[in-house]
Amino acid sequence: MYQHILLAADGSQNSIRAAKEALKIAQINAETLVTIIFIIDMEKAKTDVLHSSSIESLYMERRRKLEPIEELFNEHQVRYKVEIIHGSPGPEIIKFANTQNVDLVVIGSRGLNSLQEMVLGSVSHKVMKRVQCPAMLVK
Repeated sequence: MYQHILLAADGSQNSIRAAKEALKIAQINAETLVTIIFIIDMEKAKTDVLHSSSIESLYMERRRKLEPIEELFNEHQVRYKVEIIHGSPGPEIIKFANTQNVDLVVIGSRGLNSLQEMVLGSVSHKVMKRVQCPAMLVK
């Protein structure tokens, strides 16, 4: 069974749904570790810094987005750790999954239609195409 699950999370309802699915899988094996990865998008970070009172408050605000997910894992006593990485979400998730011996990637989807995905791009679509392990897309 899966020993190391990577959960891509941003605090959205989509990522909370993905967390619930990752939790179901992780509960099968008590030895499973779930790494919750939160990517600080460098494109948005510049604007966030300008509108924030301090770097520390900005960091705490981002960390708070993960609290519902962490509560879920704590409540069910599933081992997890949080990784916060600066960069572009798609490439950073792919790099982490492909270099950290991950057995499964779980990521939420916003449910873009094909036109929206073509114009806007889709982090989940990029991840699904480029990770070298099984991946689960949660709608």
